[in-house]
Parts: sequence; C-alpha cells; structure tokens
Amino acid sequence: MSKAFTKETDAEGDDDGGGDSTAPALPSGSKNYITPAGYARLRDELLQLMDEERPKVVEAVHWAAKNGDRSENGDYLYGKKRLREIDRRIRFLTKRLEIAEVTDPSVHHGKDQVFFGATVRYVDETGDERSVTILGIDEADSAQSQVSWISPIARALLKSREGDVVKLVTPGGAHEIELLSVNYPTPRPDAAA
Repeated sequence: MSKAFTKETDAEGDDDGGGDSTAPALPSGSKNYITPAGYARLRDELLQLMDEERPKVVEAVHWAAKNGDRSENGDYLYGKKRLREIDRRIRFLTKRLEIAEVTDPSVHHGKDQVFFGATVRYVDETGDERSVTILGIDEADSAQSQVSWISPIARALLKSREGDVVKLVTPGGAHEIELLSVNYPTPRPDAAA
C-alpha cells in the first residue's frame, strides 16, 4: 500500500497537554494560575515557535519534498515529524494561555500567610529544613525547588501562616511540618502604573 494514502497519526496524545510529558493536565474545574513572569515565558515560547521555528521547518520540508521519493527522504520525514511536534506545542500553549489566570504574588509582599507565589521555608519531623516556591502548573520546576499549587506540599501549606504546624499527607503516610518563614517577591515600581 502506498504511504500517500496512510493517515498520519498523532500517537503523542491530545492537544491539551496529555501528550506533553513536561506539562501535567489541569484538574477539572480548576483555574490555571500563573505568575506574570511565567505567562511572559509561555507567550515568548509561543511567539518564537510561530514566528521563527515553524517557518524554518516548513521551508525545510518544502525543500525536502522537491527532492523526490518522500518515503525514503529523511529530511522530509524528520521535518514532518518536527512540524507535528511544533504544531502540537503551539496548540497546547495557545489553550493554556487562553485559560491562564495571571496572579501577581508581589501583592502579598510582607505578609506571613501562604498564598500562590509564596516562597516557604519549613522544617519536617526529622529536622530537615527545605524551601519551596508555589507556582503555576506550567511554570513550576522541581529542580529549582518550585512546586505547582496543586501539589500535596503546596496544598498543605496554602493559607497557613509562619509558625503553623500543618499535616502533609504522602503515600508514605502523614507527616507534620512547621512553617519557618513566608516570603513574596518585592513589588516592581512599574507594576503600579
């Protein structure tokens, strides 16, 4: 059977991030909270994909298509695959940015209660001190001690205050942690304008 009549399948998953291993799906009925900096990063990535990377790949695929047999043309096959990846990411970013609720954590600067955007220093039962920053699903990076607001640690910390002892439920059992400090970014002078 000719490859010309076969359907290209998208085995990676759907457009809402299910196929993108770097972005977890939003819980149903929840909001997509994100900081202004996180929103700007996602918007910049979307614009870079649409304005720079996609046109380059389209041009490469067009060039490769003119080179004859497409079934054995590595440039063409790789280009088409990369184009599907780019288009999937563009759809994902577009959807996430449309539903994003930008929340500036600096409005809580100086407060001791934990809200979205807080950097919280806490100590666990074993005496280990840790610090996490509570961010949006699309911007949290565990390697940078950032957790999404839907993570178990964030849910345990949210709305508590410095000095509070809260219960963190994990698969290994329940643990108590004590909040040592709560910090927020300093408001930018140009943010009030």
